[in-house]
Parts: sequence; C-alpha cells; structure tokens
Amino acid sequence: MNYNGMWAEPGSDPREALEPGRGEKAVLAEYLDRYRMTFELKCGGLTAEQLATRSVPPSTMSLLGLVRHLSRVEHSWTRRVFEGQIELPRLYRTEEDPDLDFNQAVADDDVVAEAWETWRGEVAHARSVYAGLDLDAPVEVHGQELEVRDVIVHLVEEYARHVGHADLLRECIDGRTGQ
Repeated sequence: MNYNGMWAEPGSDPREALEPGRGEKAVLAEYLDRYRMTFELKCGGLTAEQLATRSVPPSTMSLLGLVRHLSRVEHSWTRRVFEGQIELPRLYRTEEDPDLDFNQAVADDDVVAEAWETWRGEVAHARSVYAGLDLDAPVEVHGQELEVRDVIVHLVEEYARHVGHADLLRECIDGRTGQ
C-alpha cells in the first residue's frame, strides 16, 4: 500500500527507531545509519530487472549498481583504511574494469541476493568498527593524513548523494517518491 508516497506506514518507519545522537560521534553515526536505511527503503519491493534498470544512457547507474557500489565504499573505507588491510582485494573493482560494481549489476536474482548480502555484511562490519574509532585519530588516505572524522563525514556525504540518485532512479522505475 502507498501511504501518500511514504516508504513506510506511519509509525513503522525503521528510521524512527533511531535514538537521537548526543555528541559528535553519535550524531555522525545516526546520520550515516539514517541514510543507509533510507537507501534500503528506496530499493525495496523491486524485482531484479527493476533494480538493474539503468538511468540515462550512456550511464551504467542503477539501483543494483548503487547497492554494489556502496558495498565497495563501506568495504574500502572500513577494512582497507580504518583497519589497515590495504592489500585486501577491492570489492566489485578490478584494474581491467574499475566500474565493475555498475557494469555487472545485471537483472539476476542471485546477483541481487549477493549484492544485498554483501552490503548488509559490510554495513554491519563498519558499525562494529565505528564503535571503537576515535574521531580525532589520524588515518592515511591516498598519501594524505586525515582524521577519522573526515572519512565519516565523507561517508555521510557519499550516502546522501547516492540516496538522491536512488530517488530519481526509483521514480523512473515506478513513479514512487516519498520521504
């Protein structure tokens, strides 16, 4: 049922269950989780074909590609940067095809299931790592020293941008818009 374009029935929106953050670290975690939840809501209820529907040619962007891309983002920042596993192979990216996340986002139920399983696993892992992070701690990113907070703010920005993409992609698929 469509609740005037809303993604969840009033009173059952999972984002409403998030406790308001107190302090910088909690607020950043809340924003990141809210965007993660919003992204998942905007992809809900679609078939593999719909999730793999590309935006405007020649773009390869699709909702399924975004699920894979955001899995790659979570994996890279958490495992490679925060945990220092720099030699860890990248998800959905090779030297031959740096856009594998989008290029292999095909309308196949197994591809969709694997993408969601990977994304949820990487998000869960990122949450557990985040709990022990010090926002002031230095972290090296592409030869430049940043603070952990810079990376977390970047992740919030990354999700915000891609939730906007998801809005437009979803509206093109079935006309659905909403909170």
